[in-house]
Amino acid sequence: MVVVSKAIIRLADVSFSYEGAEERALQGVSFTVEKGEFLSIIGHNGSGKSTLAKLLNGLLLPSEGKIEVNGIPTADDAHIWEVRKVVGMVFQNPDNQFVAPTVEDDIAFGMENIGVPPVDMEARIQDALEQVNMTGFRTAEPNRLSGGQKQRVAIAGALAIQPAVLVLDEATAMLDPRGRKEVLEVVQRMNREAGMTVIQITHYLEETLDSDRIIVMDGGRLVGEGTPESVYQQVDWLRRLGLDVPFACDLQYRLQQKGFRFSTLKMTGEGVLDSLWTSD
Repeated sequence: MVVVSKAIIRLADVSFSYEGAEERALQGVSFTVEKGEFLSIIGHNGSGKSTLAKLLNGLLLPSEGKIEVNGIPTADDAHIWEVRKVVGMVFQNPDNQFVAPTVEDDIAFGMENIGVPPVDMEARIQDALEQVNMTGFRTAEPNRLSGGQKQRVAIAGALAIQPAVLVLDEATAMLDPRGRKEVLEVVQRMNREAGMTVIQITHYLEETLDSDRIIVMDGGRLVGEGTPESVYQQVDWLRRLGLDVPFACDLQYRLQQKGFRFSTLKMTGEGVLDSLWTSD
């Protein structure tokens, strides 16, 4: 009998090494993810973010430590498909995720892999496309879609599996600003309205401002975590890690260096301006 954990994902002292690599990609990482949480993971290139993403649904297995998804160890071969039903993945390049000639066939392919009965697929395809606002593209060829549309179809494929957790590994990295906005709006809506747990790995820090929590990675280690406000107050520390901060946070930091005082960190440019107008 599988014991259900209070946290939907739990990592305990997880390390990972790629074969032949001199240094570990991850070192002693521990944290939990609560149901319904919107978690963002940031860090410079090589910090271990993408390795961490692949560990979360068993695409990679820890060299040391333990990962549990809904109480199931990802290293348990007998239940690995249960893990992958819980944790859906969307990767950086949508073109690499398409295997079928039409949008609906591609969404069906993912369901076939986990044994969804054919009689249930029709409703799931329709529902997934509705959730990402792509119902009009059901018979379209994926390679003829825009970047943002392709990534929304990739998300639909993940949603059709009906996961409790959606992991986005740099899913907006190859998109233009409009495409990034489209994808982020879909994911935020799924989190707010459907209660889906979202783990977002990104180097676009503006995308993290509405997160419940941010985890900061460096050199394969978890080096910091907290709310966006608490993390982005640490401007000098983040820059030493090779990271920048969102525009509004940087603006407030620069104004503070000039002697302006703010009672709290403002996450938008409008918030910074409002504070300046209302300050004594």
